[in-house]
Amino acid sequence: MLDINELMSLPTWYDKLRTEGLPVYIYGMGDGCEKVLAEFSKYGIECAGIFTSDDFKRDREFHGFRLTTLSDLEASVTDFSAVLAFGTDIPEVLERIKSISDRHLLVCPDTPVAGDDVFGKNGLLSRKEDIQKVYSLLSDEKSKNTFINILKFKITGDIDYLKEYSDKDEPFSILSLGEDEVYCDLGAYTGDTVRDFLSHTKGKHSHIYAFEPSRKNFQKCERNCSGLDNITLINAAVSDADREDCFSSGAGRQQMLSQHGIPTAVRSLDSVLGGKRASYIKYDVEGEEKQAIIGSRRTIEKYSPKLRISIYHRPYDLIDIPLQINKMLPNSSLYMRRQRYCPAWDTELIVIPQKTGQA
Repeated sequence: MLDINELMSLPTWYDKLRTEGLPVYIYGMGDGCEKVLAEFSKYGIECAGIFTSDDFKRDREFHGFRLTTLSDLEASVTDFSAVLAFGTDIPEVLERIKSISDRHLLVCPDTPVAGDDVFGKNGLLSRKEDIQKVYSLLSDEKSKNTFINILKFKITGDIDYLKEYSDKDEPFSILSLGEDEVYCDLGAYTGDTVRDFLSHTKGKHSHIYAFEPSRKNFQKCERNCSGLDNITLINAAVSDADREDCFSSGAGRQQMLSQHGIPTAVRSLDSVLGGKRASYIKYDVEGEEKQAIIGSRRTIEKYSPKLRISIYHRPYDLIDIPLQINKMLPNSSLYMRRQRYCPAWDTELIVIPQKTGQA
């Protein structure tokens, strides 16, 4: 059951660090560490150093700190608080993180994957009605529990709220795909999600539209999808309108539309389809989901397709996107599922419309 007052009473991750009063060390470096350091500056938290896993030893400095390993840190410091600054779904790394949390206070701040906005308790407080609305829209208890636990995690940074997760095939059991789907894969990466889709439709489909902006990934997608019939591959990012924009050239989750990068074609799904049918759309576009949905409005409202949407790239996506979809498809069943990941990444909204659109 959702209790807003309970949410508001939870301690924030930075308050827990202050209360503990121990030296604070960041676990991990790179972009995630830089974001954590920015949060430290905002909340007046002093960083005592940066450590890595024992098998990731590097003789180097990062932001003026000489990197140390977990074993060396535990041998030299009696006790400390740890702040996780990277994301992972690798089982052995997740177990290592849990092991650290068993010995030390460990928190994982909710730093954004995309954009500069950061989730905060005050921001949550200002959206009480929206939170209640989203909770009421969710169609089963697992979705409601997932929503509550992610909110609690975002406030506290406590990884214990991430203990419950779904099997990677569970979204497909909700989607219940047929053999005549017109599948629009927005963020096809190397074609792995196309192959995943086909594995749940007995290899059959009516048509596939696969979008991938990264040229390198697109070439892999072409190779991995070679031999498939009725597939259109589009080397473009997806947003609300057709244009050219910059696409960052970073690795993995650092590849997204940005102010700097490689000039890249941007398309709206409505423009590409030109009024043609879509029965299933997957959105995983690194923070551009809300805009991509806007660019799919005509298709969604005409055909009422099933939707699978990433809702973790921006701090309030898990609130904003369900409300956005509810306005477009008010008679839909909404499910929230999260796969095993730390922090609360790979969280998705699955939408099953109750009314079938035009053929």
